[in-house]
Amino acid sequence: MKINISPNIKYIGVNDYDIDLFESQYILENGMAYNSYLILDEKIAICDSVDKIAIQRWLNNLDEALEGRTPDYLIVHHLEPDHSAGIEALAEKFCNLKIVVSNGALRMLPQFCTIDPERVIAVKEGEELSLGEHKLTFYMAPMVHWPEVMVSYESKDKVLFSADAFGKFGTIDADEGWSCEARRYYFNIVGKYGKQVQALLAKASKLDIATICPLYGPILTETIPEVVKLYDTWSKYEPENRGVFIACASIHGNTLGAAEKMKEILEAKGCPRVAMADLCREDIAECVEDGFRHSVLLCMASSYDAGVFAPMADYLHHLEIKTFQNRTVALVENTSWAPSAIRTMKAQFEKMSNINILDKTVSIKTRLTEENIKELEELADEIMKNI
Repeated sequence: MKINISPNIKYIGVNDYDIDLFESQYILENGMAYNSYLILDEKIAICDSVDKIAIQRWLNNLDEALEGRTPDYLIVHHLEPDHSAGIEALAEKFCNLKIVVSNGALRMLPQFCTIDPERVIAVKEGEELSLGEHKLTFYMAPMVHWPEVMVSYESKDKVLFSADAFGKFGTIDADEGWSCEARRYYFNIVGKYGKQVQALLAKASKLDIATICPLYGPILTETIPEVVKLYDTWSKYEPENRGVFIACASIHGNTLGAAEKMKEILEAKGCPRVAMADLCREDIAECVEDGFRHSVLLCMASSYDAGVFAPMADYLHHLEIKTFQNRTVALVENTSWAPSAIRTMKAQFEKMSNINILDKTVSIKTRLTEENIKELEELADEIMKNI
C-alpha cells in the first residue's frame, strides 16, 4: 500500500486482513495494521519493524521504496513483538545498519533478538539524530504502554512518530472512523497508564505537529486536535459522555429483562445517553470501553455461588486492572434465595479510586415485580442526579 506522508517520508507497513484476535484476546473485525515508515535523506532511517507474519511483505515494501539505496538506521520506538520481529532480518540484509533504541530498550533488546551490541545506539530524552534536512528528536514515553517506549519528532515535515499512542484496531485502510476502535484500543491496551499518557501529551503540546504516524491504524492529519482532545479526556479518566452504561449479566433472562426496563425508564426521564450490553454475549473489551466512556455505570447481575455471576465478576476484574475511577456506580442484583451480588460488586468497586457508589440499590427476587419497577424508578431518579 503506497502512502506518501511527505515527499521524503514513505509508508512501508503491512495490513493483516486475516488476524482475528489482537494479543490473543481482543476481537478484530477489520484486521490490524503493522505500521512502518521510511525517511529518505542523505542518511536513510526506517521507523520500526513489523510482526513475524509480515516480515517478507515489509521487506518487499522497503526494497521498492529504497529504489536501490541502502538504509543507515532502524529506529525502534517500541519492542513489542509485532513491531520488532523483523529486526534480525533487516540487520542481516543491511550489514552496516545501526539500530537506534531508548536506554530501556537497550536493556530489553536481547529478549527479542540477537544483535551485535556495536550496532546499537541508545538515545536519551531530547537527543537528536540528523539525517540531513530531516532531524529526529527523541522523547521518552515510558509505560505508554511498555517501559522502553519512545517517540520521535521530525522537524522538517513536522511529523510525530508516536509508537502505540494514537493507534487503533483495524487495518490502515479500514472503512471506519477513528474514534470507536481507537477508544476500545486505548482503554484496553493503554488505559491503565493515564498519568504516563498525560506526560507524553505535555511533551507533544510543545511541538508543531502536522502529522501523527502511529504504529497502528491510520496516519493522522486534519483530525489531530480532536484526537489529542480525546486522549486528554481518556487519560484523565474523565467521562467522555454524560450518560449511563448498563452492564448486565443474566442467567435465565430475568435480569436482562430488568435491564431493558431500566433503559426504558432512564430514557423516559431524559437521560442524555443510555447504552446497554449483555456481558454474557458481547465483546468484553467493548464493555470496558463503554464503562469508561459514560459518567455512570449501572451493574445489574445475578447472585451466583455466594458471589456474583461470573461474566460480571470478569468485567469488574477488567475494570479494576485498567484503573477504572472517577465514576458513579449503581447496583442491582437478582436472587432466588441468598442475595450476594450487590455485596460482591460493592466490595470490588471499593477497591477502585474515587468511585461514588449510590446508596440506593435494588434486589429482585427472580422475576421483576411492580414493586421492583417502582424501586428501579427511584434508582433512576438517583442516577439522574449524578449524570
